[in-house]
Amino acid sequence: MVGTSDQAKTPLSKGVVKDALESSLLTSKEESSSVDQLSQDLVLFLSNPSLRAALADGSLDLASYSSTVEEELVELETKCIAKYRSKAKEIETMNSDLQECQSVLSSLREMLLGFQADLGSLSGEIRQLQEKSRTLDVQVKNRKEAEKGLRNFLSHIVIAPNMAHAITTGPVNPTFLQAVQELNQIYKDCRDTDKRDWAMGNPPADTTAGIEMQGKVETLRLLAVRRIRDYFLEQISLLRKPQTNVRMIQVHGLLKYSALQDFLQEASPEIASEILNVYLESMSKTLLQLFRTYQAQLLQLDSTKQAATRQDVIAIEDSLLRDSLTTKAKKRVDLVCLGRRAIDCLDEADSRPIMAHVALAEGHRYPYERLFRSILGHLVDAVTNEHVFCRQFFKRDCFTPLFHGTLGLLLEQLENYLFSCYDALCLLLMIKVAHYYRRLTRNRKIHSLDSFFEHCSGLLWPRLKIVMEQHLRSLKQSTAAKLGGVDLQQHYVSRRFAEFCCSILLILHNRPQQHSQTGTASQRRTAVASAASDKASGGSDGALSDRPLAGQTQLTGNEDGPASQKSAGDVLLADLAEMVDEFVMLLERLSEQHTVNKKKIIFLINNLDHVVCIFQERRVVGKEFSRFAELLMKQRELFVEEELLAGFSKMIAFVQQTELHLLKSSGVTPDVNVQVVESLVLDFAQNWKSNIDQINRDVLSYFSNFRNGMEILKQVLTQLLLYYTRFQDIIRKVWRNKPPAFSKHLVSTTVILNEIKKHAMTI
Repeated sequence: MVGTSDQAKTPLSKGVVKDALESSLLTSKEESSSVDQLSQDLVLFLSNPSLRAALADGSLDLASYSSTVEEELVELETKCIAKYRSKAKEIETMNSDLQECQSVLSSLREMLLGFQADLGSLSGEIRQLQEKSRTLDVQVKNRKEAEKGLRNFLSHIVIAPNMAHAITTGPVNPTFLQAVQELNQIYKDCRDTDKRDWAMGNPPADTTAGIEMQGKVETLRLLAVRRIRDYFLEQISLLRKPQTNVRMIQVHGLLKYSALQDFLQEASPEIASEILNVYLESMSKTLLQLFRTYQAQLLQLDSTKQAATRQDVIAIEDSLLRDSLTTKAKKRVDLVCLGRRAIDCLDEADSRPIMAHVALAEGHRYPYERLFRSILGHLVDAVTNEHVFCRQFFKRDCFTPLFHGTLGLLLEQLENYLFSCYDALCLLLMIKVAHYYRRLTRNRKIHSLDSFFEHCSGLLWPRLKIVMEQHLRSLKQSTAAKLGGVDLQQHYVSRRFAEFCCSILLILHNRPQQHSQTGTASQRRTAVASAASDKASGGSDGALSDRPLAGQTQLTGNEDGPASQKSAGDVLLADLAEMVDEFVMLLERLSEQHTVNKKKIIFLINNLDHVVCIFQERRVVGKEFSRFAELLMKQRELFVEEELLAGFSKMIAFVQQTELHLLKSSGVTPDVNVQVVESLVLDFAQNWKSNIDQINRDVLSYFSNFRNGMEILKQVLTQLLLYYTRFQDIIRKVWRNKPPAFSKHLVSTTVILNEIKKHAMTI
């Protein structure tokens, strides 16, 4: 049993048991008197799993286990003492080290305690500094707010040194302008009686600083007014110097500092009015002198100095026409032919005014309407420039005082020119030019020149009416004797009238074209209609119907509609229509000089054809062209009958009489003389070729226009063929059953057609 017990004890580690016992013994020695300590020891003892297991199964002998533990403790104590003795010196050294360490730690403890005491006092000081810092922070914020408010307040009422220096001694430049604007704002702020936030809710004018600064600001403000006045007067004086670039001074010397004029208007209205009056006086004189000089230079470029007189009309007398064909005529402007005058004058793409000094140096010359356009172009540009400048600088319109003298000068010169002007084309072109610039000013929203253009129209339209009446009177009063007689060819009056009529219509309908006298026949016959007939029949276009013609108040419209004044363009077209009537009557009077009716017709055809050709060359169509074309066709028809009567009068008379009889007899076969019909057939068969040759020679000799002659020849031969065809039809109707014996002598229409074609190919 003992052996078994020993074996059971073997699994228990000695070290574990020793530790447990030592722990228990130490605990019991130290706290033997405490029951609680004992309980803790028991708990500690039982915490060992091996012991707790041995106690649970009863295999642990506590007595023997206790003695074993005691032996082990003694053994351990002995070993410990022996080991302690062997390490005595080291322990002693360690003890001395520990003592030293304890003394050091004690000193450190005292030092730390001192530090703790010092830190305790520093903590109090830090708290005091924090409180003080918070107080200072609040004071700084308050002072910054006060500084901000004070700076804002002072910026509204205090004059900065650089501002005062710029106003008193600095040149007038953008810096001076900015300083004056700031000074004006300070002046307003110092006298402000309303409560302002920047003045701490007080009226600035009631503050001590505001009251103190008012006098100083007023003094500096008056000094600024004086300097601005001197500067503007100096700039305005430059405008009157010769060869001065006015626009440059206006833009860089005045408009750049327009805010200074606004300042004068507020600070000293009297000085501002003085500047305005001085500018108006100086600029009006400058403009007057510029336009007087420019106009004088333009008049030296006038190519119409030897222009028309009152004798230069459409139906000019032959003696006067011969006198005009001298060396001076080369320098004169053609009064009936438009040429390039409308192109040069009405071309909007090239609206640059004439450089007078350059043109004089190069020896150029221009018709008066071109000079008129140039002067109006300069006037409109000058008015536009001054309108914009005065609106921007003076904030008002100064047209009347600036341009009163200039407009008077231009109107006076225009009246002087119109007094001796008999050039209707020039007058009409001037009207078109005036209307163009009137539209231009309206597009620019400038209405100051409306009265001027009205005055120009009031001068130009009546003068044009007078000149048109002179042309009309010349057509009415002309006779063959005055015009140097007539022959079969076109008269010079026809060319003059056609050229004049085409020129008027081209200008009216604003279709000036450069035309050539050497174009092909097909080009001459190509008429560009483009609704021109509607314009011609309905009146002029909008460019010439802007105002009624003075003294012409003819009413138009239906009975129920309101009466309206006839436009100036309509009156001009009415005058032109009357001239057409008078021209036709003049041709009829001139044709009466021929005693033979055929020659009268030839004369009318040549003149009407000449007029139509000129209309076609100028590409002018309308009711005037249509009327001449209709008259020409009528005269051609009359000529065809007259020409055929010369060689085929008997056959034509027979055909006409027989057809009339057949018409009256309602299809009954007429009773005709066989011998007469046979003689007509034989005569035609023998003479038709020679008669056609004679017709061809006559046509070529009568009509100078080859194409006109060709048209007439074709009409004559065609009409001849028609008469002969009708003659053959009558023979067939009379001899329906059996052709007469003389039928073999009838000429086939095919043969006649071939002969006609042969003549056409030969021509």
